[in-house]
Amino acid sequence: MTASAPTTPGPVPVSWEALEVLRSDAGNLTHEVNCYLEETLTWYRHLSTDERASLRLIAQRGIGGLISWLENPSSRSLPLVNELLGNAPTDLMRTISLQRALQLIRSIVEAVEQRLPGLVAPQDQQLMLEAVLRYSREVAFAIADVYARAAESRGAWDSRLEALLVDAVLRGEPAEQIASRAAAVGWRSHEGVVVVVGDAPDQADAVFMSQLRRQCIRFSADAVVGVHGDRLILLLGRVTDLAEGLERILPRFGPGQVVFSSFEGSISQAHGSAQSAFTGFTAVGAWTSAPRPVAAEDLLPERALCGDETAKTVLRERIFEVLSAAGNGLLETVTAYLEAGHSLEATARELFVHTNTVRYRLRRVTDVTGWDPVTPRDAYVLQTALAVGRL
Repeated sequence: MTASAPTTPGPVPVSWEALEVLRSDAGNLTHEVNCYLEETLTWYRHLSTDERASLRLIAQRGIGGLISWLENPSSRSLPLVNELLGNAPTDLMRTISLQRALQLIRSIVEAVEQRLPGLVAPQDQQLMLEAVLRYSREVAFAIADVYARAAESRGAWDSRLEALLVDAVLRGEPAEQIASRAAAVGWRSHEGVVVVVGDAPDQADAVFMSQLRRQCIRFSADAVVGVHGDRLILLLGRVTDLAEGLERILPRFGPGQVVFSSFEGSISQAHGSAQSAFTGFTAVGAWTSAPRPVAAEDLLPERALCGDETAKTVLRERIFEVLSAAGNGLLETVTAYLEAGHSLEATARELFVHTNTVRYRLRRVTDVTGWDPVTPRDAYVLQTALAVGRL
């Protein structure tokens, strides 16, 4: 006898007798599904006992949910995931990937399809199979949604961890803490760090940061992205081609300048490099013709004017003291040349030497410092170094 209506609202696609048979045989059906999983899924057999028990419980819940769904197929708002996964859906995600979860659902459906002909009457088989397929589709979409939400949560958590690492490097926290935060985000590089600072774009959301991170990974072994206020900060490890890589990601920054600084050591010791890039970004506006991007090492005068002690130390130790120790009148020559308005003849008269001697000494200045007094920008760097050294 066919029931006119089930106990729950909605039409019944199969006979009430078929539902009763399916309900009474649920235990055997669950056992056969588990055997089918063991036979068809290689990875299932390699799981631990607890993991297989968890998945068997999911299969049992799935069959129970199928029976409930068959009683009320018109309902599309059933809590399918809660029925299947219980109160801890993360257990499934820790056990298997999304691809394997969908393989699991497909295998359960196949096992049920093979068993149905021996359970229900012929007139109910087609309707039952169609209902099983619709139910499995709903379950698959629901599980995919769970995995997607979990991925979004992990992405948000990873972004917070990266922001903490960037903040730790900028603040100069103890090396052990920085190393711990770097390990938490999966930083693998033991040496070679590049810090990049620029304006953050208007839409610096999680999707943007994820895309930028993937783009940076193409030319660096590690990439950490952080936004501090209106500034976008990158920490890159083991960069293969810095010039080409920066050229690729420049459009990701806001319209302002982009400053970078390189450090050969580990990220736990990169505070000085990060501060150089950060201060350089603040001071770069003083150099109106600065290239984009520009190295923090090329902004020594501007950084010194902003009070950057590191820049002052570099100017004093690598330029002023080097020229003082070199002798042969190099310090006096470059001083006279700068004060004479970059005139070789005026410098020669001031020092009572030939102009060729002045040329030779200026070339020596370039050799020992790396800065060419004849070039206006380099001359400005040298003049600032002389002032800092004398102060």
